[in-house]
Amino acid sequence: MKRFLCTTALEETWGEDRQPVLFLGEWCRRHSRRERWGRMNAEVLPYHWDDRARLHEDYLYLRDLHERLLIETARQLNQIHDVNHGTRYWRILLGPWLGYFTQMLFDRWRSIQQAVGQHELSGTIVLSGLESALVPNDMSEFDRLYCTDEWNHHIYSAILQRSTSVPCLVKPCHGLADGWCAAPSSAGDRRLKESLADSYVKAASFLSRDSDAFFMATYLPAREEMRLHLRLGQVPQKWRLVPAVRTAVDPGRRRWILSGENSPEFEACLRSLIPRQIPTAYLEGYRGLLGQVDALPWPKKPKLIWTSSPFSDEVFKAWAAARVERGSALVIGQEGGHYGTGLWSFVEEHAIAISDRYLSWGWEEPDQPKVSAVGQFKRKAPLGVRHAQQPGALLVTVAHPRQSHHLFSGLVSRQWLDYFEDQCSFVQSLPASIQEALTVRLYPYDLGWDQASRWRDRFPGLRLDEGRSDIDERIRESRLYISTYNSTTFLESFTMDVPTIIYWNQNHWELRPSAVPFFDDLARAGIFHATPESAARKAAAVWDDVDAWWASRTVRDALGRFKERYCRLPSDLVGRVERALRESMPAAGKIGAL
Repeated sequence: MKRFLCTTALEETWGEDRQPVLFLGEWCRRHSRRERWGRMNAEVLPYHWDDRARLHEDYLYLRDLHERLLIETARQLNQIHDVNHGTRYWRILLGPWLGYFTQMLFDRWRSIQQAVGQHELSGTIVLSGLESALVPNDMSEFDRLYCTDEWNHHIYSAILQRSTSVPCLVKPCHGLADGWCAAPSSAGDRRLKESLADSYVKAASFLSRDSDAFFMATYLPAREEMRLHLRLGQVPQKWRLVPAVRTAVDPGRRRWILSGENSPEFEACLRSLIPRQIPTAYLEGYRGLLGQVDALPWPKKPKLIWTSSPFSDEVFKAWAAARVERGSALVIGQEGGHYGTGLWSFVEEHAIAISDRYLSWGWEEPDQPKVSAVGQFKRKAPLGVRHAQQPGALLVTVAHPRQSHHLFSGLVSRQWLDYFEDQCSFVQSLPASIQEALTVRLYPYDLGWDQASRWRDRFPGLRLDEGRSDIDERIRESRLYISTYNSTTFLESFTMDVPTIIYWNQNHWELRPSAVPFFDDLARAGIFHATPESAARKAAAVWDDVDAWWASRTVRDALGRFKERYCRLPSDLVGRVERALRESMPAAGKIGAL
């Protein structure tokens, strides 16, 4: 039977309800629109990366491809802009986008090839008219665009038209929907803080020196960051990020292709689409970006640059890349969880690759000589309450984009639906008294999963927190904290000394071999669980005397070993950071201790 191909949740591309259709993936079927797709004669294509062994193999291939493409793209951009920057410069500036885009395109391309190979397709609808609007200005905009159905539809359409013979019916698109990933914010508080920060920036800039160490988004508490400045012999400074200027797309400047061996066929498709999708900040807006860099009041020749957020801010990346080429050391700090524990991670590997030194929260690896174990920068501390006397339990959940983004050993695309079922199994397995005390904290970005309505359909009386409240206040009211994915949440709850239970599907959150013994310790202590049912049984068993469990020798020993490795809280954190920074400085720029 021939089927009409539907690539995304954009219903204007689905054709007639009565015709047989093939949904390219579960991302097409919004929970809020189940009344429509539920009555259609439809099949859903199985997701190729549900085979996690294949996912890991593909990741290794894409990592090697990224290296080749980085060299090719650097050469091309040097020629276009009449500059002569090395690969490391372009890795710092362009590397995150190129890595993300390469991995995303492979996923979309593989799904299209699978659909064509396994089904007889009668056609598909391609929307036109937003080509320029779907080219990101910079990495920050790309992070929002790739969540949208419009951007993904555009990418699928390009693959279909370039790499298949599926009949494409072209129709005009009338505009972007309100699907951009907008985060909840407190604008008034932010404006006040920014105004105060601006005043300090202006005052400190007069007293800074061109050779001063430069800090941006280190995640150290403000007081400790100021102490670090003083210990390095410089006036405490607080710099503000500058957004990249917006530049229009010029199709005439995108008529180039990357040269390279296009085998397999995917690589030819990728090399043809990179010039059409590369953010304008790296192409049409590059000269303007350099102008912004030249106008910055930041140090001209810093001995070192330290940031824990090296991915999205183009002006900062362009400034830092140029300083690094002139001899400044680049230090990257660990941003959060999963680093050091996950089996693979593009963002971790990129951060280490661009750095002269990488400051971890406690872990080291024999094959990563750049990594220095320092301690947790965010310095979460106990909230001063006795959790056993609190009435609530807090289940913290996550959402990832409905279609893949950068690759790491975690949930990918439709696997979030399996994750959601695990959460429902946990809640269902709890005694009624704990269900009544439970709050489920949703991820603050819905990403099209319709999280709240799914939960209300399954558990109408369940208390939901949609991710907008102060999480420390929710923790303050909680007897038990339940973490459901490998990221920052349980690292912080450990350092806050909150009784914590962790569970996740180990086929979706693969651990690296060096981390397994530490999680085995947590499992023996009853903290870490492989199934939601086991976690629920433990929650029920300790609920009435959680203090006794959390204070037991088995728990304290396992926690102590784990925290020392992955979320260390040394008493001399500033001193440890200072030593690591001094060791990172070029020999000629070492600063004498005060």
